[in-house]
Amino acid sequence: MKKLVNSLCLFAALAFGLNAGAEVKMPSFFSDNMVLQQQTDARMWGTARPGSTVTVAPGWTSEKYETKCGKDGKWRISFPTPAAGGPYDVTVSDGTPLKLSNVMLGEVWICSGQSNMEMPMKGFKNQPVDGANDAILESRNPDLRLFTVKRNSSTVPVDDVTGQWAEAAPEAVRNFSATAYFFGRRIEKLLDVPVGLIVVAWGGSACEAWMTDEMLAAFPEAAANIPAVDAKIPSKNRTPSVLYKGMLNPLVGLAIQGVIWYQGEDNWNRAHSYADMFSTLIKGWRGLWNQGDFPFYYCQIAPYDYAIITEPGKEIINSAYLREAQAKVENMVPNTGMAVLMDAGWAEGIHPSDKKTPGERLALLALGKTYGMKGIGCESPVYKSMEVKGDTVVVAFDRAPEWIAGKHSFESKQFQLAGEDRVFHPAKAWISRSKVMVKSDKVPHPVAVRYAFENASEGDLFSTDGLPVSSFRSDDWPDNRPIKK
Repeated sequence: MKKLVNSLCLFAALAFGLNAGAEVKMPSFFSDNMVLQQQTDARMWGTARPGSTVTVAPGWTSEKYETKCGKDGKWRISFPTPAAGGPYDVTVSDGTPLKLSNVMLGEVWICSGQSNMEMPMKGFKNQPVDGANDAILESRNPDLRLFTVKRNSSTVPVDDVTGQWAEAAPEAVRNFSATAYFFGRRIEKLLDVPVGLIVVAWGGSACEAWMTDEMLAAFPEAAANIPAVDAKIPSKNRTPSVLYKGMLNPLVGLAIQGVIWYQGEDNWNRAHSYADMFSTLIKGWRGLWNQGDFPFYYCQIAPYDYAIITEPGKEIINSAYLREAQAKVENMVPNTGMAVLMDAGWAEGIHPSDKKTPGERLALLALGKTYGMKGIGCESPVYKSMEVKGDTVVVAFDRAPEWIAGKHSFESKQFQLAGEDRVFHPAKAWISRSKVMVKSDKVPHPVAVRYAFENASEGDLFSTDGLPVSSFRSDDWPDNRPIKK
């Protein structure tokens, strides 16, 4: 009898082990409280018993969707989603059901970049976020869902990330990206649909770190530094390809509405390659997702005095060239947009305390360009051309249907003029109807004009909607010369 009992216990233990091993498993972002993109073919994937049939039963329909699990235990499925709503249950089964609860259908955005995207509502140490405590206090919202991917760098592509979905509430919001939160809060409020935000960011990260090996092939200097599979990663957030492999790769294929991006500070001293590199990243991500030219909106880096982080005795490269490179990307890649932050920087700190402005300007781009909201201004005016009239330069702008404006009585302190000697001098600037007039007593025969073209210039030129003009230059002189200390 004792042997029979032991045999039954062993059989039960083996059966339990087989069932446990057969249990459907999915990446962590397919879980309770998640948001699936509305009105699309949603995709899910994971592992189960090899050869088994995996069934997905969404709570918004009586339909069930099936797929066959491969010999390697992997499965992938897509199924249509209706208009926004919820909460729903979604049951996934290979014979052993796994129920996902409190699932919403709405708008899903990936929020990526470096520290100014990563910076949480609670701020960094000694570095607060303006108005954060009040925003956190009033943040409870079951229609806004938050997911933060834990930092991870890898020399090989991984299949999952560490993180969990949470409804917006004070404790969750306090530790969530401030820029992403202010973006999502405005989108959810104005569209009145659930919004899911997935933050994939790491402070100090280089653009190169978020690219695949294949994308980096066009940039030999970066490609040469891709670490071997078994190599030690020299810089976990700057080494080429390691953040793509460790943080983004698991998300590829998840149905999304688009991406918001705040990065560039780590590339400030190599602006010459950034426009091509960033364009390659956007096109590369879109190719991997195989979802068409989804919206990709990004922040231009804010003014900051890079002398603070430059080694003593070294010359400082002008970060305006990086802002210029970022501005070029709008014209190089379709369905993109840049949020200009010339009025939202902090000369003494690379992490401006104003995170509401970048978040809400990214939201403006999405509301105007993706969601088609009429009657709003969402894009900053851009430099169009200059004309010399005697000793005065006349500057014209595009994307300025109501012309342009300054603050109160306007005389900009941010313009410079140069003559044939290519030496720039401070100039007086004033608005005349739709143009800006620029003049300097030291440049009687001007040939070039620049606006706010320094590291830490505070922009003072705006659209009538209050959106700042980016720093710009009329010349294309190859003089990216360091600034002397």
